[in-house]
Amino acid sequence: MGIESERDLADFLIAYTRDMAVSDEEPGAILDRYFVPDFEYCNDGLVIDRQRMIDHVRPVRRNVDREATTADDRSGVEIHEVLVSGDRIAARWTLRTRLRRGKTFAAEIYMFGRLAPDGRIRRIDQISRQLEETR
Repeated sequence: MGIESERDLADFLIAYTRDMAVSDEEPGAILDRYFVPDFEYCNDGLVIDRQRMIDHVRPVRRNVDREATTADDRSGVEIHEVLVSGDRIAARWTLRTRLRRGKTFAAEIYMFGRLAPDGRIRRIDQISRQLEETR
């Protein structure tokens, strides 16, 4: 289930984001599907390892409006560009997530990464810019 093409990368962005936010699946199992065990995820200068990512999922799942996130067309992932070249990946995309208190979190994301030989992610370097919240 590794990333080998632009379509695989787009599918990953959609499935990973959805599963981590609204799935009942154990976060560690989701991470193992897409990332090598010793991955590094650097978001806005903060390096997040496997355990820190698992710990981050619990509050995300509490704050996300699960029904709106799976059904509302303003929630989710809008992919602008993806690129896969050998073991390198890049994407420019927008994340919109409806929160339980009625607001929408939105961010523009620029992501660059490296893949392991099996197509799972070894490292991500990502910069995000929060967009204006909507009601």
